[in-house]
This record gives sequence, structure tokens and C-alpha cells, in this order.
Amino acid sequence: MDAGSPYGVTPFGTEAMHLLRAEKGYIIVGQDTDGSMTPGDMGLGRMLSGQKDYLGRRSLAMEHLASEDRKQFVGLLSEDGQVVLPEGGQVVADPTSSAPERLGHVTSSYFSPTLGRPIALGMVARGRSRMGQLTYVTRLGGRPIPARIADPCFYDPAGDRQKVD
Repeated sequence: MDAGSPYGVTPFGTEAMHLLRAEKGYIIVGQDTDGSMTPGDMGLGRMLSGQKDYLGRRSLAMEHLASEDRKQFVGLLSEDGQVVLPEGGQVVADPTSSAPERLGHVTSSYFSPTLGRPIALGMVARGRSRMGQLTYVTRLGGRPIPARIADPCFYDPAGDRQKVD
């Protein structure tokens, strides 16, 4: 702490670490993912080699794992910019329907002091093609919360803060 004091170093705990990773759209395996998700679902398909062989390559080529209808990792922003979306909440297109179409769910949710608003991450069917779309997050017994689908990287998406001059 003494060595870092000229640089404004401060201690932080795991909750701050979780918030910082969510602001950048970084996943926590087991919280934002489960065993049914592929690198493509998480927006990480570009990290897989097109030439090299690797464990799981044949499985990832299966038709149902390449379907555009799969749930994809996205950001979610409450429409009013005030309400923190409930983790585990269901993302639906129309909450007034007698049988609302379930599009996905909220995997992580926080209030970001840096951004001055709540942010959330989730898995939504065809999520990347729904950017900017209004949806609703519901929880059993709760009122539907309007939320927009957004890019999962909320803070410094171009990575300018990590570039050194």
C-alpha cells in the first residue's frame, strides 16, 4: 500500500472485482455460463482456430450448436437507468402475453458507480441480432422491468484505457 500510495492504489474486494469484470463484459464461468454454452454463444468463436484440430472441434460443428437461434451473451440495460435487473430474471419479449416467449435470462447484475447506472449481463436467444431491442425482465411475482439489449462491454469498449502512449 505504501509503494502504491503515490498512484492512488486502494484495496478492493471480490464484489469490486465482479463489478469491474462485468463493466468490461468479461464472463465468470459457472455464473454467466453453463455446460450447454459454446465459445460462439459467448462471442468468443474468433478465438477458435479454423485450421488446427482441438478437443471438441467436431462437437462444435454439430448443426444444433451452430444454430442462430441459440442464446447469445449480451448486455442488458434497464430502460429507466435506475432499476437493477434481478439476477436469474427471465428476459421476455411481451410480458402481457398469456404465454410470454422466454428469450433468455439475466446472469449477472450490478449498479455501476463509474457509469452511474445499473448494468446486467445475460443470455438471450439471437441476442447479437437484437441489439437495441426493448425486452422485459420478469421475476415470479414481480412487475416486468423494461430493458434494452446492448453490447456486453459497457466500459471502454475500444480498450483506449489500456493503451500506452
